[in-house]
Amino acid sequence: LQDQTLLSVLRQLRDGFSDRPESFPWSLGLCGMRDVRDYKVASGGSNKLGTSSPFNIKDESLTLADFTEAEVHGLYTQHTSDTGQVFTPEALARAFELTRGQPWLVNALARQVVDVLVTDRSKPIGAADFDAAKEILIERQDTHLDSLAERLREERVRRVLEPMLAGELPGDLPPDDIRFVCDLGLVRRGRQGGLEVANPIYREIIPFSLSTTARAFLPAIQPTWLRPNGRLDTAKLLDAFLDFWRQHGEPMLRSAPYHEIAPHLVMMAFLHRVANGGGTLERDYAIGMGRMDVCLRYGPDVLAIELKVWRQKRKDPLVQGLAQLDAYLAGLGQANANLTGWLVIFDRRDGLEPIEDRTTTEQARTASGREVVVIRG
Repeated sequence: LQDQTLLSVLRQLRDGFSDRPESFPWSLGLCGMRDVRDYKVASGGSNKLGTSSPFNIKDESLTLADFTEAEVHGLYTQHTSDTGQVFTPEALARAFELTRGQPWLVNALARQVVDVLVTDRSKPIGAADFDAAKEILIERQDTHLDSLAERLREERVRRVLEPMLAGELPGDLPPDDIRFVCDLGLVRRGRQGGLEVANPIYREIIPFSLSTTARAFLPAIQPTWLRPNGRLDTAKLLDAFLDFWRQHGEPMLRSAPYHEIAPHLVMMAFLHRVANGGGTLERDYAIGMGRMDVCLRYGPDVLAIELKVWRQKRKDPLVQGLAQLDAYLAGLGQANANLTGWLVIFDRRDGLEPIEDRTTTEQARTASGREVVVIRG
């Protein structure tokens, strides 16, 4: 509630208070995403109503925390008790890893698994079933996820999330902006005290939602990157991406809602089109590291992509990017013969020639001897 609507509710509460318990609740609880004392009402040129909050009476404030891992296991065990269908230890661990105990996700993920994916109660539920359910939830954008996506357009949410997605350190942020995004459940404090996206599902939902416009207006692309046996041909995928980027990169950059990560979102839109044919996408980003990691899995084939941005008054990120890609490949299992890597450097400096003229590729070798492709655009 905001402004005059909020004031109207406050007037009704105060007007009915003296009549309790006749025709008015004796006790009232307000449920929302924030503590009521954090609400303010605009009054003239100020964002306050004389005090920090119009709610000057509050008996107690309770916060619904995320479930612990033990609570998630206990909840799922109730399903086993009712039906006999068991969750493997790996499935229970994966469910908590994906949701970090976020209550809606814990329930929605399990519901998708037991009501849609594994309806035979005699079959145990494995970790792969939760991975499949995660992809369905992300693609389907249920009400909860859709409402979070809408929040991403708010300016104070953008101020917090945009540098996180870009892997950059933010400027001076109002503490209230940080509290607001934490209250929404989009981010949380990590073990070291720094901000991180609340859970792996949100980590994928956020860039997926932000690339909605780019995906909606993506031109038709023939899947030339597939071999006759259905395997991924990364050389042809590279050619397809270069053709797409040279032709459509410039206009699609202007449609991205977060300017600092516009190239990332356009590339995500392209990769989603690739993954829709039978693959999956995983994303990760780290504050202060200036990068976004993307992993495209297509059957046994794995493509690790390190996304870097060359910004004004910064040095060429090639050396740092190769080191980060090397570490990313090692974490994915560098000995895998089906694992390849790209380092993509988006040049966002001023006064550059058009994208179609400056987009190039070259072969490079990481410190551990891995052959990778460097794409500049």
